[in-house]
Amino acid sequence: MKTVTLGQTGITVPQNAFGALPIQRISTADAVMLLRKAYDGGMRFFDTARAYTDSEEKVGIAFERMRDKVFISTKTGATTKEKFWEDLETSLRLLKTDYIDIYQLHCAAKCYGEGDDLYECMKEAKRQGKIRHIGITAHKIGVAEDIVKSGLYETLQFPFSYLASDRDIKLVQDCEKAGMGFIAMKGLSGGLLTDSKACMAFMSEFSVLPIWGIQRDAELDEWLSFFENETVMTGEIKAFIENDRKQLLGDFCRGCGYCMPCTADIMINQCARMSQMIRRAPSKNWLTDFWKKEMLKIESCVECGICKTRCPYELDIPNLLKKNLKDYKEILEGKEV
Repeated sequence: MKTVTLGQTGITVPQNAFGALPIQRISTADAVMLLRKAYDGGMRFFDTARAYTDSEEKVGIAFERMRDKVFISTKTGATTKEKFWEDLETSLRLLKTDYIDIYQLHCAAKCYGEGDDLYECMKEAKRQGKIRHIGITAHKIGVAEDIVKSGLYETLQFPFSYLASDRDIKLVQDCEKAGMGFIAMKGLSGGLLTDSKACMAFMSEFSVLPIWGIQRDAELDEWLSFFENETVMTGEIKAFIENDRKQLLGDFCRGCGYCMPCTADIMINQCARMSQMIRRAPSKNWLTDFWKKEMLKIESCVECGICKTRCPYELDIPNLLKKNLKDYKEILEGKEV
C-alpha cells in the first residue's frame, strides 16, 4: 500500500483512510467494531466532525486506549469564536483525547485569514497544544483555490474523484507545490461510482489521502483488500474510467445534502440524481412505492430557489429535479434502463 505524507504536517499514513460520517447511522457496538477492524487491517487515519451527531463519541470509544497509534481529524462548523471553543472542547471530550491531529473549519464559505476570529482561534488552539495542525474543508473550487493561495492552512479537504475536472486536478497539484496536505472526500461521488478498484487506482496517481465513507462490514472489507492487493492504474482501468466520465460528467448531484431541508419536503439529495442512481444500482431498489412517492413530490416544487443558494456546486436544482422526474416517469412507462 502506497503511503502519503500530508504536506508539511509530517503525518505519513497509508493512502487508504476511514471517513466516519456514515457510522452515525449504526449502533455504537457496530461502529467500534468497524473502526477497530479498520485499524487492524492497516488504516491509520480517521476523519470525523462535530456535525456528524455521535460519530466523534464512537471514534473516541474505539481508540481511547490506543490514541498514539492513530491520527484523528475532526471539524467545527463554528462561525464565532465562542462556538469555536465550545466545539473544540466538546470534540476533545467525546474523542477522549487531549489533542486533535488536524482540526478543520467545516465547509468554509471563504478563506478565513489573519485577523479573522476563526483563524486566530485556530492559531491559539495550536499554541495551547489542543490541535496539532490547522486544516479546512471546502466544496467550492474558488474558495479552495483562495485557501491554497493564502498559504495559511496545513491541509485542505475537498471533493476529489475520477470525475474530477482539470481545474480540480490543478488544485491538487497546487496543494502539493504549496506544501499543503490534500484530503480527498467524496471519492465515490456520493455513491455514483461503484468500482472501488477504479477509484483506488485513480487516487494512487496523486499525492492525496482519500477518506472512504464506511458504514458496513462488507464495504470495509473491500477497502482493506487493497492492503493485500495493491491497485495501480492500468490501461483497462483507464478505459473504464473514461467510459464512466462520458456517462456522468456535467451537471450531476453529488448527494451531499447541503441543499436541504426542502420547503416542499423533496429528498433533493437522492431525487436530483435519480437518473444516474437507477442505472448504476439494481433498478428495482429505486422503483418501489416509496421512491415513486418521493419522486412525485417534485411536482410540488415551488421553485423558491433556496436550494440553489445552498448548493456548493451551484447546480440549477429545480430544473435538475424536473429532468430527473421526466426520466423517471418514462422509466415507469417502460423506457429501458
